[in-house]
Amino acid sequence: MFNGTLYKYEMKGSWKLLLIFAAILTMYITMIIGMYDPEMSKMLYDFAKAMPDLMSAVGMKGGAATLLGFMSSYLYGMLLLAFPMVFLIIRANALIAKYVDRGSMVNLLAAPVKRRSIAFTQMKVLASCIFLLLAYITVLQIIVAQVRFQGELNIEKLILINIGLFCLQFFIASICFFASCLFSDTKHSIALGAGLPVFMYVVQMIANMGGELEKAKYFTFFTLFNPDALIAGDTNAVTGIVLLFFGGLAMFAAAITVFSKKDLYI
Repeated sequence: MFNGTLYKYEMKGSWKLLLIFAAILTMYITMIIGMYDPEMSKMLYDFAKAMPDLMSAVGMKGGAATLLGFMSSYLYGMLLLAFPMVFLIIRANALIAKYVDRGSMVNLLAAPVKRRSIAFTQMKVLASCIFLLLAYITVLQIIVAQVRFQGELNIEKLILINIGLFCLQFFIASICFFASCLFSDTKHSIALGAGLPVFMYVVQMIANMGGELEKAKYFTFFTLFNPDALIAGDTNAVTGIVLLFFGGLAMFAAAITVFSKKDLYI
């Protein structure tokens, strides 16, 4: 069910995009962790007071008492949600729909390889890519935090948060992959694969603004990933990321089934 040759080829084709996103995130992570000092924290807090709705919308609450709390507020509210999501949208579309749209899928199917094997292999490529990106982010966060603020980072809790982030991005990956398997052209694949996660993120931003708008959190899967609750040891937060992971597995299974059975005009 797994094609090693195709996997190696697609992973090789993923490195350039992975490096671009890793470089962008390296810049932001290094910069934001470096802002954890009394003077800079006060400036960010004052900015949050001046523009509370904007800061709340992107999950930046301010006033964190610990380094991990600071990172949770300023990294996991937007940056570590949005950038990996964009990577997944681009890569998922290229793994299935782009092949079909360009007529290149015929070359893969010409070999003695079943459709299910192709889809399963491409799923493993996407999952491997997001795992590598988030593993790199985790190592980078630990190194930067230890160099700048030695001993202040709760590494165990950071790893738990990033496991949760992986579960969230794994679920997003499954949506993007399902869209890529469902449609035979990149236009519709991107419309669903990008449109649904982005819409859900906008709903989360609205919910973050609080008040009556907070009820919107019940209509987005982003609510299931709560870094602050994970730090606090909330069992409901752990349940949330478990649901995201198994939801992702179910969506990937559905995507593989859809691709295996649909008509391909190639």
